[in-house]
Amino acid sequence: MKKTSIAVLSLLLISGTTTFGQGTLFFANRLSASTFSVVYEPDGTTPLNAGYSAQLFANTSGTFNPVGTVVTFRTGGGQGSWAGVTDTIPGAIAGTSVQLQVYAWFNNSGAYASYAAALAAGVATGFSPVFTSAPLGGDPGGGGLPIPDPNIVGNANPLNNMQSFKLVPEPSAISLAVLGVAALLLRRRK
Repeated sequence: MKKTSIAVLSLLLISGTTTFGQGTLFFANRLSASTFSVVYEPDGTTPLNAGYSAQLFANTSGTFNPVGTVVTFRTGGGQGSWAGVTDTIPGAIAGTSVQLQVYAWFNNSGAYASYAAALAAGVATGFSPVFTSAPLGGDPGGGGLPIPDPNIVGNANPLNNMQSFKLVPEPSAISLAVLGVAALLLRRRK
């Protein structure tokens, strides 16, 4: 009898808890010709093309980590943007907001599949200012209606939108060598 009561009570507790789905959002920096946050090459005027990639990073545990799909920038009229995809934010519940950043890098025809690889190779990389998502989409659990996926641009609150940014070129080996020699010469003069 005791074992049966414990088993029934355990099942009631388990069935009484609600489960929450992971939060989702639509990862696109261009919704229309007028709702567009361009990402630029290091010159600050040329939009990125298919030689560059981007990925969404989310802060759900105190640090920014990559989430979702690595996307490639478009060419032609869509240059500076990528085709939108729905990304899931692990550890974030539908209906909550998280801090986000978009990281972009020169992918060298696919040679650098991640931001970390591009950074280690010393090619052009960059990231957007931190912004806070609109409430994430997905299943809120508890029988509630699904929440639509928010965008990263075009939201009524400007704090929920990605801002345009440009990549930063890494200094060349020659310029670093010249700076090193200059520092040694200045130190020697003292």
